[in-house]
Amino acid sequence: MTNTEKVKRSLARRYRKERRFRAMGLIAVWLGFAFLVVLLSDITLKALPAFHQTYLKLDVTFDPEILGLDPDQPLSEQQILHANFRAVMRHSLYVLFPDVRKRRDKRKLAALVSSGAEYQVRDHLLRDNSLLGKTLPLWVLADDDVDTYLQTASLREQDQSHRRLRDNQVAWLMQLQKDGRVERRFNWLFFLSADSREPELAGILGAVVGSFYTLLVTIALAFPLSLAAAVYLEEFAPRNRWVDFIEVNINNLAAVPSIVFGLLGLAVFINFFGVPRSSPLVGGMVLALMTLPTIIIAARAALKAVPPSIREAALGLGASHTQMVFHHVVPLAMPGVLTGTIIGMAQALGETAPLLMIGMVAFIVDIPRGFTDSATVLPVQIYLWADSPERAFVAKTSAAILVLLGFLVLMNGIAILLRKRFERKW
Repeated sequence: MTNTEKVKRSLARRYRKERRFRAMGLIAVWLGFAFLVVLLSDITLKALPAFHQTYLKLDVTFDPEILGLDPDQPLSEQQILHANFRAVMRHSLYVLFPDVRKRRDKRKLAALVSSGAEYQVRDHLLRDNSLLGKTLPLWVLADDDVDTYLQTASLREQDQSHRRLRDNQVAWLMQLQKDGRVERRFNWLFFLSADSREPELAGILGAVVGSFYTLLVTIALAFPLSLAAAVYLEEFAPRNRWVDFIEVNINNLAAVPSIVFGLLGLAVFINFFGVPRSSPLVGGMVLALMTLPTIIIAARAALKAVPPSIREAALGLGASHTQMVFHHVVPLAMPGVLTGTIIGMAQALGETAPLLMIGMVAFIVDIPRGFTDSATVLPVQIYLWADSPERAFVAKTSAAILVLLGFLVLMNGIAILLRKRFERKW
């Protein structure tokens, strides 16, 4: 065999290996993309029921006797707040089904309506107290079992032993549907209400507001501290063992499990300094500690990317070292610093473990109004709903995941836009 033939065979083998490697890389990319599509499709399909809610139309009679109000006295807001609207709701259902006589059947009939429906009716009377003594057709929330039954075709084919609604409840529901008293609407409550034990009343607004306050505290603490640390280490710090030790530890802190920062926040911020537990203030402080290494590393990389000629030109024109850093280097590195900051904030938004350690796993029904109010955040809200035994919370969990992913994609998109918009090629 000649040398030319040997070279040709060697090249052929090398080309075959390159083609195999390229094919394996392409397969890996498409496989990962396929898994991502399957995951997002599964989450989206499970989340769709959460964006619609079933309503029942009832003829509500604001009877003072049923409400427990004295018709001879002037109606006040306090009287309305303490009136028996649950009895009014049940009376509206009993009128539609006069054949239901047994106490057990009446309880099952009343279970078709959400426990929050009575507050909907109360709000109507609060807005217009002239409705007292009148009958008004109102659309009220149905119970989550009714909503799940109507949205799940497989449940309608199963025996009553395998579903929450009994056969007589299904018959009453079908009668209401036949009479045009059942309607599906977009579920605005999911976006406008806080958490609840009842799936049909639960929403993400409280968690979104809690996440907003928490991230405000995080960025207010993490950004200036990270930028100051990065500028000092990159531009002013002497090269010695102590600085090297600090740099190594900053890099190591970026790899520390996030729950360790939660334990630190519990021991220092809550137990030692007495910061309110389960508040956006302590949550933001913990997430700021966790985010510091990420932003410092990104800021140092951005500062290092500024060409030495910028520094030399500024010094050559008579600027001091401090003026050179803050008037020229830092402004030119700011796009990279902001990109790293937004990525760090996106990471903080998706964290759960450190917040569980500081009590933000509590059941919060009120929307927080400040940094020291009890609150929860979106990832913890997802964790709580995923742990709930109610079947309707499966859709709520998936819908909240979609909202969280939307925020993360938005924040990363802003980081990409900032980098593209302000990026400079040297």
